[in-house]
Amino acid sequence: MQRDNPQGAIRIIFAHGAGAGLQSDFMQFFALGLAFHNIDVVRFNFPYWQQFMDSGVRRPPNRMAELEHSMLTVAQQFDDAKPTFLMGKSMGARVAFRVADQMQARGAIALGFPFHPVGKPQQLRVDDLRNQRPQNLIVQGSRDAFGKPAEVASYTLPKNLELHWLEHGDHSFEPTKRSGIERRDLWQAAIDRVSDFVQTHL
Repeated sequence: MQRDNPQGAIRIIFAHGAGAGLQSDFMQFFALGLAFHNIDVVRFNFPYWQQFMDSGVRRPPNRMAELEHSMLTVAQQFDDAKPTFLMGKSMGARVAFRVADQMQARGAIALGFPFHPVGKPQQLRVDDLRNQRPQNLIVQGSRDAFGKPAEVASYTLPKNLELHWLEHGDHSFEPTKRSGIERRDLWQAAIDRVSDFVQTHL
């Protein structure tokens, strides 16, 4: 587990995606960027990724129940009254949305939600988004192969969900060279949107 800015007034428990752990460039950039917004960011590795870090042998992600248990275990270590949000990158976002009610989190946040597996639009994961939090947020790249704007517009999404599109971004918010946008600028735009969301929904 790693914390950035433990003195922050708001806490975000931040879960990684299927293919990279807490030390990835994406996770570090977002954690440090949010820390500058008076946010206490807690990153952790799911068990399968920690085993990979320890052994060097890659493993598939744990079953969803194990992933949920892992995130809950991290979140339950904190018994203060600090307002807490759960956030995840891709697979981690599914976990965050699924356990947000159990944690009584202020809300769940997705950075690139995998609405469906790539190339399998019929295998929808919209049910993962249904929780009882007052408001949740998805930040999604407009070129995301896991859910593009035209596809997502056809879904029946929960009423307590805000959707923010990042133009030219893919699943990891990487812009095209043709767009003329730098990756760090798109990532910073996502950080600013998340910061605004948590400040608004305290």
